[in-house]
Amino acid sequence: MADNLQEQLYQNIRAGLLSGRFQPGERLKIRDLAAEWGTSPMPVRAALQRLVAEGALEGEPQRSLRVPAMTRERFENLLPVRINLEGLAVELAAARITPAELDSLQACIERMETALRERDVQAYLSDNSQFHLTLYQACGNPVLLRLIESLWLQVGPFFNRLFTEADLSLRLNDFHGDCLKALQTGDGKAARAAIEQDLNYFGQFLLNLLSLQVGERR
Repeated sequence: MADNLQEQLYQNIRAGLLSGRFQPGERLKIRDLAAEWGTSPMPVRAALQRLVAEGALEGEPQRSLRVPAMTRERFENLLPVRINLEGLAVELAAARITPAELDSLQACIERMETALRERDVQAYLSDNSQFHLTLYQACGNPVLLRLIESLWLQVGPFFNRLFTEADLSLRLNDFHGDCLKALQTGDGKAARAAIEQDLNYFGQFLLNLLSLQVGERR
């Protein structure tokens, strides 16, 4: 029973990191999370330590934990790896994806459009995560999927910064729609190109933000 609870807590916190629920640099308080889920601190602590081992969280003095802050150097290292791995996953998925999965992707896009109109950041990020990970899960390669999810655990919290510019939201769903159209016609290369454009376009925006942060500190 304790193992099942720890696994559930781990999956809940992990999902929060993937969907941008937590902010870069945010401290995760064990007692607050335990109260939120109506449990004792022990299984929460164990779940958090698993995420530390995966590089999704980092320890601080007095045993507190936090979401790692994002740096330009770290993001520069992550971005090209993500583009290559996620692009490959999409191309593989195009030959395997089911009508039900395509319907799920369409529903994500529609909900993201609603979230963008309502400026609901968390709703958008949650469905953005679901869109991408549903798509990658269709690739049929569990090794590739584990690598992608490991990278998403590190970048998911940073996606909150996409909403620092109002005009940017006008393009946040464009490449998703292009990808879905390509998948519906079975064009794996076009679907891959759309996702790679998505990652590169918004990745460059986030890199520029990180450069501005460095400049402001000097």
